Amino acid sequence: MTVQPVLQPYADAWTHSIEAISELVRTLPESEWNRATPCPGWSVRDVVSHVIGLECEALGDPRPIHSLPRDLRHVVDEPSRYMEVQVDVRRHHTSPEMVGELEYTVIRRQRQLRNEKRDPATLVRGPFGEQISLELSLRLRAFDVWVHEQDLRTALGKPGNLDSPGALVARDMLLHGLPKVVAKKAGAPAGSAVVLDVHGPLEFLRTVRVDAEGRGSIDSTVSLGPAVTLTTDWETYVRLAAGRVRPHAVADRLKVEGDQELADAILREFAVTP
Repeated sequence: MTVQPVLQPYADAWTHSIEAISELVRTLPESEWNRATPCPGWSVRDVVSHVIGLECEALGDPRPIHSLPRDLRHVVDEPSRYMEVQVDVRRHHTSPEMVGELEYTVIRRQRQLRNEKRDPATLVRGPFGEQISLELSLRLRAFDVWVHEQDLRTALGKPGNLDSPGALVARDMLLHGLPKVVAKKAGAPAGSAVVLDVHGPLEFLRTVRVDAEGRGSIDSTVSLGPAVTLTTDWETYVRLAAGRVRPHAVADRLKVEGDQELADAILREFAVTP
């Protein structure tokens, strides 16, 4: 229990997901750590390294001093280069080393959260070194570890926790980026509406409305005569919005009604994670 009630839902979601990650990899054979995940260029080991690294940074540990190889094709810009340091520095760690560091890091972070006395608005280091609020930082960590838990489950063929506390945080984080996708990136016309209908472990219907100035907003009310209605299942929505898969690869799990050209533009820009 954190001493800041507003942080508790995110702490609970983070705890649930990171303990699930620990359970997934605790007895994993060495060969399984090299399995590819939906994250471009990242193996199971790399995803766990990323999680460890960002939790260590949240604890205030210094970032490693490390030079990246030049042949990492998935490192294409400064944000990906920044994230890759914590991954590459652990790339040759053994299974026991990975499990040991993960579990020790989880213990340290759980202790930190139990004793958290800072105001939720306190500025802390964000995932790319920027200053963000403590509340946003923990919300992002809850989101990140749940999405990476799903990456690991996909790689290891062990589905689950699609309706866990972390899934609820992820839903809200991903939907937050949808108005920008529809109104700005896809260029939906002023006065139009786009409906997203998601079924499965998490079911919800949301409408993105574009106002006269071209700004997007989102709500849960039904729209009559939307320009586009996109229907899919929760797992496919997550994979699309988190940039794990392109629309053509899951076309059989997407139903599109309305303006096909606008729908295609929305789906091209659907990913909202870096």
